[in-house]
Amino acid sequence: MSQRTYHDPLHGGIGMNAEDPAERMVIALVDSAAFQRLRRIRQLGPAFLTFHGAESSRFTHSLGVFHLARRAFRHLHSGDPDLAQHRGILYAAALLHDIGHGPLSHTGEDMFGYHHEAWSARVIREQPSIRDPLEDYAEGTADRVADLLEHGLTDRPVIKRLVSSQLDCDRLDYLVRDSYSTGTRYGQLDLDRILAGITLAPDGDLAIHPKGLMAVEHYLVVRNLMYRSVYNHRLNVVCNWLLERLVQTARNLGPGQVWTDDVMHQWLWAPAEMTLNVFLANDDLRTGYHLQRWQEEGPEPLADLCSRFLDRRLLKAIAVEHLSREKQLAALAIASRLAETIGYDATLCCGLRHQELRGYHPYRGGLRIWDGRHLLALEKVSPLVSSLVTPAETSWLIHPGEIHGDLLLAMDREGL
Repeated sequence: MSQRTYHDPLHGGIGMNAEDPAERMVIALVDSAAFQRLRRIRQLGPAFLTFHGAESSRFTHSLGVFHLARRAFRHLHSGDPDLAQHRGILYAAALLHDIGHGPLSHTGEDMFGYHHEAWSARVIREQPSIRDPLEDYAEGTADRVADLLEHGLTDRPVIKRLVSSQLDCDRLDYLVRDSYSTGTRYGQLDLDRILAGITLAPDGDLAIHPKGLMAVEHYLVVRNLMYRSVYNHRLNVVCNWLLERLVQTARNLGPGQVWTDDVMHQWLWAPAEMTLNVFLANDDLRTGYHLQRWQEEGPEPLADLCSRFLDRRLLKAIAVEHLSREKQLAALAIASRLAETIGYDATLCCGLRHQELRGYHPYRGGLRIWDGRHLLALEKVSPLVSSLVTPAETSWLIHPGEIHGDLLLAMDREGL
């Protein structure tokens, strides 16, 4: 079949033409087992326990990123025909940027302790079903795509910016897609105006034309709101903390007390020796099955943690960022004492979680405005963007719901 179309709920038809060498490569990559695996990895990890519609996958997101990267490339290529030689690198990097994600996406990285960028590079370099289509397109493509995703190395900086920067196709897709799937309204970006507003600066790197300024300002505000309301939602924080404790408990109990299949055994107790095939064999389905088995058959502390997650008996969280670190620790000590009085292991149900959110990083590849005469830092032109530079911190005191009322009273008595 020379033509195919993926009907996306956000972008409409994402067409691919096998007569075009770069798009023929993309079709072969999409058809690989390694890429199809992304259908079985949730885009938002455990956020479905907070936002019941958050069931989209890394597969749909990756197709969306490719689609936006292709649109951006066509726009920029019209002003710089020399970009044509980098088209295949951009298409492949956009499509494969998440190929190294494991179960529950970013949550899985914290649960099991790995970096998806490193595994993405390894999959691209070593997995034949991924490497071969890249090399068939042009010799050396696999290593160039892997170097771009793992280390940010590329001959043209603008290609990196479109894949990973403060205004990249990854962020543009996930903000719109995650807003759609979670039922929030913050992520309704003006993608047409943003893509029409990107341009090339005299140094060949990415810049924003003044006509796109307001659309980019809106994008940065939306990103800030999505992190505050969705990605760093209180219950998301609780779920991530709970799953990290769950995996650590399984590891501490050891293979003598915890059943696993051969794949999960390596993920838990031999990650340094994990083969590529074993890495790719794990996904949300396999991990979810293990949680069910552990809930039914595992030792008590592990079974209870699994039950809390699977049956949505989640822990509570109180915002404590207004307290000093010393007082936060005092509040944690109170929560731990109360939990232990009702027979709980405080290390498995009480903790502090700190996060810092910065809406814009001027020193991490900051965005620039180019009007044809002057090249200026975005935060120097936009007071709105400048206001996003200041970081906002959040701190949560996680604890069992059974002690919530007593904890609030005790904290009040202690002046916390």
